[in-house]
Amino acid sequence: MQLRFLFTAIFILMMQAPRAQEPPLRVALAGISHGHSGWILGRTGKTDVIVAGIWEPDTALAAKAQRQYKLPASLFHTSLPAMLDALKPDAVLAFGSVYAHLEVTEAAAPRGIHVMVEKPLAANLAHARKMESLARKHRIHLLTNYETSWYPSVHTSLRLAADSNLAGAIRMARFNHGHQGPKEIGCGPEFLAWLTDPVLNGAGALNDFGCYGANIMTALMRDKAPVSVSAVQTRGIPACGR
Repeated sequence: MQLRFLFTAIFILMMQAPRAQEPPLRVALAGISHGHSGWILGRTGKTDVIVAGIWEPDTALAAKAQRQYKLPASLFHTSLPAMLDALKPDAVLAFGSVYAHLEVTEAAAPRGIHVMVEKPLAANLAHARKMESLARKHRIHLLTNYETSWYPSVHTSLRLAADSNLAGAIRMARFNHGHQGPKEIGCGPEFLAWLTDPVLNGAGALNDFGCYGANIMTALMRDKAPVSVSAVQTRGIPACGR
């Protein structure tokens, strides 16, 4: 069965759409070492999504987040399965290492809890296959958060590309991705600890950046499988980062 790239569109709509006379979306966080976790931890004053609980195995990081975001200690849990059983959230958001995505899915899927992971989906193909199997077996949404899916420029490009009067048939697309480096752009030590680990992060920059082009191209082609894919890898620090 072909593994498809999973989009964040459904989750974005769940978070942004008006929820009149509906209860807020209750989520639990599984790990907060990823730099993007601040986007959900910092949503103070918002009532459409409620963080019901946080599981972070690094107690020092948990204490740091508690102080930084002024969160109650009761929000933090030391066991992921126990937290899910006690809180029964609508969804789990995984903000730990890529390798941990499988562990989170294995805990949440049998409980019928939807899962969102940060990109890339998994550290390796074997993990991805297991996660896909769990999601299908237990009929949950398994979503991957590609940051570029939130960009207005991407949404505009997709809309313009879909307009046959503006653009013809897409024959080829080229994507260029990269930045100065995770340390250079200010990623925290807890994030860097696994981001640069070949086991915990999988393919590293190849997946971290390459997945954006694959995700956008899948949207452009409306899930149609490509005839061929070519990739060229170069390594270097952009001039702006020197």
